[in-house]
Amino acid sequence: MRSTPIVTVVRCLLLDRVTYLVLPWAWAAFGFVLDVVVLQLIPAGHSDDRWVGGLVAVPLVMLVVGAQSVARALPFALTLGVSRRTYFLASTALALALSTGFGLVVAIGRIIERATGGWGIGMAYFRVPHLLDGPWYLSWLTATIVLVLMFVYGMWYGLIHRRAGLPGTTAFAAAQLGALALAALVATWAHGWTGIGHYLGTLTATGLTGALTGALAVALAVLLTGSFATIRRMTI
Repeated sequence: MRSTPIVTVVRCLLLDRVTYLVLPWAWAAFGFVLDVVVLQLIPAGHSDDRWVGGLVAVPLVMLVVGAQSVARALPFALTLGVSRRTYFLASTALALALSTGFGLVVAIGRIIERATGGWGIGMAYFRVPHLLDGPWYLSWLTATIVLVLMFVYGMWYGLIHRRAGLPGTTAFAAAQLGALALAALVATWAHGWTGIGHYLGTLTATGLTGALTGALAVALAVLLTGSFATIRRMTI
């Protein structure tokens, strides 16, 4: 059976196996070992779930991988006649496949983690507070969305940099920080933080995770729209 253009581009991207297949898993393993070492060196305390944050390394790696997918592979693909739309869809499909696989590992890891009492030391490596506190299937979905979001976010930054250089990238980052600061000011002036805190406080762990997952899904849709609009107008 003949491969579609999207599958062909995915295969081309996977020629760089170190970036897409090795780095995320290597950093996940490094974060796990680092968490174990840190928890062995600090007092146990009174909490049954001791979270250090080693798993955060994986979304950060996906951010870098997303940027690299533009910086290294996109110019070569375009010179071969691959359309911008095809490249964008292929990159996103690859990110979704990688994230789905890692999200499943997170879901299974949470089950093992609970069954072993946090790997015997009360460690919460996969059970990220508030974000991955729900049922295993919701944690799978949440982890998948987070990783795809970070990949697309990195890809968008890479596209902005290729199109507008360092000044454009700096302005892009400043605009986002400005929007966040403005939203925080509006919430403060409207005395909305109390209402937000009250609403979040009324949610169960599953409800809170679901609400955060929904917000992340909306953010992912915005990033996909923005990055696709950027790649269509980009010249190499």
